[in-house]
Amino acid sequence: MAGYTNFGRSYRLIAGPAGGSGFETTELHIAFSLEKTDLETSNTARVEMWNLNDEHKALLKAKNCAVALYAGYGSVMPLVFAGGVSFVSTCPDGTDKKTTIEVEDGLIATKDTYITLSYSGKVNSKTILDDIAGQMGVAVSYSYNAEFSDIPNGYSFVGLAKNALSIICNASNLTWSIQNGVLQIKKPGDVMSQEVFVLSEETGMIGFPQEITVTADDDSGKDVEGWDVEFLMNAAIGVDDYVYLKSKVVTGYFRVYSIEIEGDTDGSTWQCTARLLEVGK
Repeated sequence: MAGYTNFGRSYRLIAGPAGGSGFETTELHIAFSLEKTDLETSNTARVEMWNLNDEHKALLKAKNCAVALYAGYGSVMPLVFAGGVSFVSTCPDGTDKKTTIEVEDGLIATKDTYITLSYSGKVNSKTILDDIAGQMGVAVSYSYNAEFSDIPNGYSFVGLAKNALSIICNASNLTWSIQNGVLQIKKPGDVMSQEVFVLSEETGMIGFPQEITVTADDDSGKDVEGWDVEFLMNAAIGVDDYVYLKSKVVTGYFRVYSIEIEGDTDGSTWQCTARLLEVGK
């Protein structure tokens, strides 16, 4: 994150049906909010745009319309969110017209994709996961330390791709989620890579980290302590990234458990809030 410049808000939104022509905008008033987690349920985003023309509104309503939103400062605009449009509405807003778009990460891949798998003899679970991703039509990214078990007596499956993912990941003690259209597979409570992002006053942290307690969502029954940290817009930091937090109240290495991103080109909001937990938690 060194050298990151927090000056001059900018964004780029691209939308259109898969495989067809779309549109791009960088100048209209836009507001957005979203939350990302590493759960198997889909991440969702809400985008509001003012005074879209009729052609662009029609494209948003097209079947299998996809949206990608980039935002940041100046020419540095990491991908904030990508997914399929699940809802569109337009209503008056004073003398303007506001279009509200709801977007779901991996909408088609997780909800509508049925797959068929069949293997004889011993097969490694990574082979199966690669094949599932291929049939889903998504790229797959494995954590640096993911380990894959062998299934000794073959494997067959017919059904929803997301169900097959859960079965095969459980066999290797792995978890999966979809982040910006990419299937991420990793160890529970771990990070995706060993690349470290620094969060500090110098890199855009706002105020002081707030200590929090997360209720256990597994069989351990143990609550987990962590920190909520606000910082100026930097969507390069994502779920399950590795973060070095440097502040007057806490310093240490953490993983991003979840992240909220909010922005309004004509308002005061242009920031992220990350929930950080110890690696392995």
